Amino acid sequence: MTDARGTAAEEATEETVTAETVTEETTVKETAVYTHGHHESVLRSHRWRTAENSAAYLIGELRPGMRVLDVGCGPGTITADLAELVAPDGHVTAVDAAEDVLEQARAHAAERGLGDVVSFATADVHALDFPDDSFDVVHAHQVLQHVGDPVRALREMRRVCRPGGIVAARDADYAAMTWYPAAPGLDDWLGLYRRVARANGGEPDAGRHLRAWARQAGFADVTSSASAWCFAAPEEIAWWSALWADRTQASAYAANATGGGHATAAELAAVAEAWHAWGADPDAWFSVLNAEILCRV
Repeated sequence: MTDARGTAAEEATEETVTAETVTEETTVKETAVYTHGHHESVLRSHRWRTAENSAAYLIGELRPGMRVLDVGCGPGTITADLAELVAPDGHVTAVDAAEDVLEQARAHAAERGLGDVVSFATADVHALDFPDDSFDVVHAHQVLQHVGDPVRALREMRRVCRPGGIVAARDADYAAMTWYPAAPGLDDWLGLYRRVARANGGEPDAGRHLRAWARQAGFADVTSSASAWCFAAPEEIAWWSALWADRTQASAYAANATGGGHATAAELAAVAEAWHAWGADPDAWFSVLNAEILCRV
C-alpha cells in the first residue's frame, strides 16, 4: 500500500480507473460524472445543509485560527458555518469542480460577512493544487460517493493535511435509506438512482465503505460514526418529495437516466408522480442514513 506522502513514481505503479501517466509523473483525472448536477432542485437541498445538520461530528474538532479545506463545497452553506467556527484568525479554502456553483458560494459568504475568512477555487479532489501539510482540517461532505477513485481522493486529502490534523468525510448510503408508507414507485426510484450513479462511475452506497476506504488510503486512526437526516413534519415531507420529483424529471440526473438508457421519460414521470403521491400521505416519513469518518493524520 502506498502512503499518501509516497513519491509520484510509486503512485504511478498503482492500478486505478482514474490515473493517467504523463512522462515520469502521475496526474489524476476525474472520470466519474456528477450524477445530480446543479439544477435548482439539487441546490434546493444543498442550501438546506448546515454544519449543525450535516457536520456535527466535526464541530467539536474545530478551533479559532484553524486552516480548513472544504472539498466539494457546493453553494457554500456548510462552508460559511465552518468559517464562523474558525474565525476571526482562521481561514477556510473552499473548492468545487464547478465554477458556476462557486459563484453562489462566494455570494453566500459575502452576505454573511465572511469574505475575508473564505476563499474559493475550482479543484479536482484527486489532484489538489496545494502543498503538503497545508491545512489543519480537510472536510468533504457527500463527495466521495461521486468520485471515480475515493481511496485516491482520501490519499490526496491526507497529503494536504498537516500531521496531527483531521480528514473528515460524510456520505449517505442510498441502500440504507428507508421510508414509510411503502411505495413501489419509490422502490423504482431507488433502484434506478443506484444504477445511474454506478454507471456514472460513483458509489451510491458510499457510507458503508468510508471506513474501509480510509484504511486503504493509509489512515490508521479512524473514528467512524453515523447520523441521519429525518424528514417527518408535513412541511419537511412536502419539501423532500417535491425536490426529488423535480430532480427526477428536470436535473442532470434525469438526463443521465434517459441518455444512459436506464429509463424512459415516461418511466421518470411515473417515478416523479410516485414522489408526489407519497409526499401527500399524512403518515409519510423518510430517513437518510449518513456515515462519517474522522481520520487523524
